[in-house]
Parts: sequence; C-alpha cells; structure tokens
Amino acid sequence: MNHTLYKNTKISFSDAGKGNTIIFLHGFLENKKMWKDYVAFFSDKYRIITIDLLGHGESDSLGYVHEMEDNANAVNKVLEHLKIEKATILGHSMGGYVGLAFAELFPQKIQKLVLLNSTSKEDNPEKKINRTRAIKAVKQNYVAFVSLAIANLFSENNRTRLVDEIEKVKAEALKTPLQGIIASLEGMKIRKDREWLLQENRFPVLLILGKKDPVLNYEDSLSQIEDTTAELVSFEDGHMSQIENKEALKTVLADFFE
Repeated sequence: MNHTLYKNTKISFSDAGKGNTIIFLHGFLENKKMWKDYVAFFSDKYRIITIDLLGHGESDSLGYVHEMEDNANAVNKVLEHLKIEKATILGHSMGGYVGLAFAELFPQKIQKLVLLNSTSKEDNPEKKINRTRAIKAVKQNYVAFVSLAIANLFSENNRTRLVDEIEKVKAEALKTPLQGIIASLEGMKIRKDREWLLQENRFPVLLILGKKDPVLNYEDSLSQIEDTTAELVSFEDGHMSQIENKEALKTVLADFFE
C-alpha cells in the first residue's frame, strides 16, 4: 500500500490498473479494503485509486474535526502525488460528501461524480442532534456503537441474508480509532449543503439510492436532482448497495464510466 502526507498526516491509498482514473471513496466506519471486488472488476480497463479517508483504515487522524474539505484536500494530495490531472469520483455515503467538497474545491479536476447512497444536502436539525448523540454513545461504549451502526446500514431483510458480509464489515469498522469516528461525526454534522453543485449540471452525475435505506430518506433524496441532468438508479435494498446489490451495481457503474 502507498501513502502520501496531507498536513503532516499520513493518507493511505491503493493504485491499480491503467486508463482513465476512477477514485473510490468509502463511507463512515469503512476503509479502502471494501472496494476489493470493484478494483478487481474495473482495473483491467481503468486506473482505480482507493483512498482511506482521515481517521479511517491506514490513514491517520488530523484533529478533533475532520471537515469534508480537509478530506477533499487529502484526496487532492493523492492526485498530485500520482500526477493525475482529472478523475471520476465515486463516493459511498460520507465518501459522497467528500466527493462533492472536492468538486467544489477542484472543479477542473472532476470528470464525473457518483453519489452512492449519499446526498448533496446538509444534515437537517434532527440529524445534527443524532450526530451529537452518536458521539456520546461511541465514547460510552465503542464496540456496541460500531456493531449497531453497521447492522443498521442494511435493509431489514438483508440483515439475515447477508449475516457473514455484515460481520466482515463490522470487523473492519472496529479497527477505526475512536478519534477518527468522533472527528468524522463532527465533520459530517457541520458540512455545507451542496445541492447547487447538482443544479448547475457542470459534470455528469449518477445518484444511486436504496429504497429501503435506513439512513437516507429515499423520497427526500430524490428532490436534490429535480430539474438536473443527473441520472438516477434505485435499488430495492438499504444503504450498502455495494454489498446488497453488488453485481447489479457493477453493471450500472460500467455503463456510467464508459
């Protein structure tokens, strides 16, 4: 695995394949290992970069708050390190928030954007309160918080069907340091609304949603792409489309990356 530095903080990434660059960004409590099957699938045709966001995987924590802009700047550091001028970004959940921040900060560097179970909207007041509660909960019982948080990402019917996969996701999530978890929750809580980026239709956008997503309200998520050129793909499952709908998602992404 490779790494570079952002503000003297280690940022870990992987680099495979040749061709147009696609960057895969994981979500909260995840890390770059989650993209293993997708790297194998796409790297024969594209250059696939996966990055551990701040305080996740093998990337270090930067401070008490990991703002989405800091993560976006860390992503840009990886691109500079690899001398990549332009890329398509796919972000799952929090990774989508980072992708949007990147698109705002470095518009000339973004080719296409995939928001996978993610949103351009900021947290509403209730969600901000829930983030604060989550910070308190993880401080009180780290293992219980992480275990429950992961199970709650899947649609109810998949919590039995995908029990082995869920346990693997939990095992990786439990490697996330406490500081990384808290700093990310703080960063997501204060992130900006970026719906305007989708409204401006500057670059191709693909929004992928789960109709039974326990985290993002499906109907509410649809409103952000009204009167835009963004494409929408909906699955019948939860927040973890990359696991719950793996093969169908690969087909959808292959079409969009073309």
